[in-house]
Amino acid sequence: MNNLSTFTAPAGRVLLSMIFIMSGLTKIGQYAGTQGYMEAMGVPGALLPLVILTEVVGGLAVLLGFKARIAAFILAGFSMVSAILFHADFSNQMEMTNFMKNFTIAGGFLLIMAHGAGAYSLDNRAQKVEE
Repeated sequence: MNNLSTFTAPAGRVLLSMIFIMSGLTKIGQYAGTQGYMEAMGVPGALLPLVILTEVVGGLAVLLGFKARIAAFILAGFSMVSAILFHADFSNQMEMTNFMKNFTIAGGFLLIMAHGAGAYSLDNRAQKVEE
């Protein structure tokens, strides 16, 4: 692993994961409002606990680099599905920007899937212990 990736891999994981961790925790504090928004968009509000679990646990897994490829796969799919469900109104510039943001985030997760968690990750540490 070169010197640059030693620092950029964990920094990338921090930056990608924080939006999900913070979003999931915020949804807990604003549960009724979030549930109402989901239902207004045609998504059953009963799915909110699964959404929170996905965001918080998936975000923490990516942050720590624990089973990062699996977590990245799940969060990439989550990002694309949420873009399609909540941000597909391309007549609204802000919604189009949010749609593209979600797909861009999914692209970052696909890179984690392809290259792994990198330095300072639990996955990397576990791999070294096995060797």
